[in-house]
Amino acid sequence: MIELSLNGIQKYYGATKVLDDITFEAKTGERIGIVGRNGTGKTTIFKVISGLEDYNGGVLSLRKGATVGYLDQIPDYPQEYKVIDVLKTAFEEIFKVREEMKKLEEEMASVNQNDLDVVMKKYGKLQSTFEHMGGYDIDEKISKISSGLKISDQFMERKFINLSGGEKTTVVLGKILMQNPDILLLDEPSNHLDIESVEWLEGFLKEYNGTALMISHDRYFLDMVATRIVEIEDMKTEIYEGNYSYYVEEKERRLIAQFEVYQNQQKKIKGMEEAIKRFRDWGTRADNEKMFIKARNMQKRIDKMDKVDKPTLEHKKMKLDFSIQDRSGKDVVRIEKLRKAFGDNLVLDGLNLHVRYGEKVAILGKNGSGKSTLIKILNKEYDADEGKVKLGASVKIGYLDQNIYFDNEDQTILESFREKHIMPEGRARGILAGFLFFDEDVFKKVKDLSGGEKSRLKLCQLMYEDINFLILDEPTNHLDIDSREMLEASLDDFEGTILFISHDRYFINKISERITEIRNRKLYSYGGNYNYYKRKKEEEKDRIEAREQKKERNQQKSKNVEKNPNENKQSKSSYKYKINQMNIEKLEKEIEKLEKHIELKENEMKQYSTDHEKLADLFKEKETLDNKLNRLIEEWTKLSSEII
Repeated sequence: MIELSLNGIQKYYGATKVLDDITFEAKTGERIGIVGRNGTGKTTIFKVISGLEDYNGGVLSLRKGATVGYLDQIPDYPQEYKVIDVLKTAFEEIFKVREEMKKLEEEMASVNQNDLDVVMKKYGKLQSTFEHMGGYDIDEKISKISSGLKISDQFMERKFINLSGGEKTTVVLGKILMQNPDILLLDEPSNHLDIESVEWLEGFLKEYNGTALMISHDRYFLDMVATRIVEIEDMKTEIYEGNYSYYVEEKERRLIAQFEVYQNQQKKIKGMEEAIKRFRDWGTRADNEKMFIKARNMQKRIDKMDKVDKPTLEHKKMKLDFSIQDRSGKDVVRIEKLRKAFGDNLVLDGLNLHVRYGEKVAILGKNGSGKSTLIKILNKEYDADEGKVKLGASVKIGYLDQNIYFDNEDQTILESFREKHIMPEGRARGILAGFLFFDEDVFKKVKDLSGGEKSRLKLCQLMYEDINFLILDEPTNHLDIDSREMLEASLDDFEGTILFISHDRYFINKISERITEIRNRKLYSYGGNYNYYKRKKEEEKDRIEAREQKKERNQQKSKNVEKNPNENKQSKSSYKYKINQMNIEKLEKEIEKLEKHIELKENEMKQYSTDHEKLADLFKEKETLDNKLNRLIEEWTKLSSEII
């Protein structure tokens, strides 16, 4: 069933056209990713669909009775509202029905027998409506969604007005999900969520019965969730029947095919134009009107042609080149037994970290786990309470904070850049053009810039500093996909050391060579990118669950021994049981030993990261160990199942 249809939607802001031919439809159960560069009108489309803004042409159709939930600007709530009060606004209509039911319950206690049947009938209808609306499932819905979005019982009691922008967004997202609208409009839903919450949201959307439209620059998220991609480019839409990875491949194929058609048509037109010249030339020489008629007819054929537009094979992108003049020493960062608390809130305790020259290390962890605190300690914004924090010789730090701040936001872009890097105006404007600040753009005030524009300006300033150690806190925030890809390519070529925090799993996969995770105030290291880290986390989870199951089985057997000591004594004395038990214990020791060996091998690979021959040998050795570990785990699982 078609829930939503847009056909030729046009939109003007004053005399400026921002949307020209927006055409697509969304069916029940579809999950559509809306992509496009910043400023292409993605959010405007959502505002048109939700009725917040009018449109100037075309047709917009919504299924009769369909409800729309839109995650956009944070609405105002009374100052006394707590988080739980905001969440409960999702059930306002249900609460109205419940109030009516309460009134009828009071009325039933006092009416006479003749009127009781009428009141009971009304009450029965309301009760049926209440049940149909999900009135009996309110607590379950609040618990499920709050758990997934990490909204704790303590957090629910906080005043909504005192929350940060990210926290407010998370609460409003929770409220919208609880409303369960037929059409869900999510504008950058993965912003402000940690990776665990984003993965929960992915699972939620996959099971969602309604239709979801999502504006997102999170390529991993779009790969996991989207069933169709709608690209907004040049104020028009292009449809791709697949996820983000399919869209990238299919777009390239379409562009190449269109360019070939364009070239063939241009070749044909050029041949016809040359023929026109010849006809006119022959007509002039022979004074032959027929030749001029042929020339005019051929020109009419050209004019009537359905011209193929020349495809834009590559848009203007940022030009990044993080070059280093002096490399640092071999050891860039060494942290030992770091402890940091804010009042009674202990954030980091006994944390160790060692980063070598040339490494690209990602820091992961739940929101509030201390990732930014660690970064700020390295950047000397915070002092450690205990422990040792040492930077290596000749380390020169370049730092990009997630909350981008400029000393003087009343300056223009040009003034802000030249204050940091003294140079002639012409050269400065040339550099800024490489970061997509063209012509009059350079005279915009910094305070009037969007989040993406501020990120580009800060990256521009950072690029021209003499640095060999980049510390980045959520560097892809506010950047569109094109800019993220340019940043990835530049960081991949950077010869220095990179330590970064990010929730962008696609970006992490592209850049990181090692994942570190802050968990329980300490740091745990995983050699490899995000996919490797995710696989290892799943293996850890499986082993923990297996141990818990084994513990439960042992406890159950102990209880059985107490109930029937003779029977269990005979069972435990069986030869096969004893052999299996011995083999399981032996396998567990071998697995533990192999895991430590693999960890040492990963550290050794980091040590020889610049020696490609040695690295190749180490990789083969590690691969052999990984295969052996997998075989042992399979054997352990099989034996464990036999003694259940």
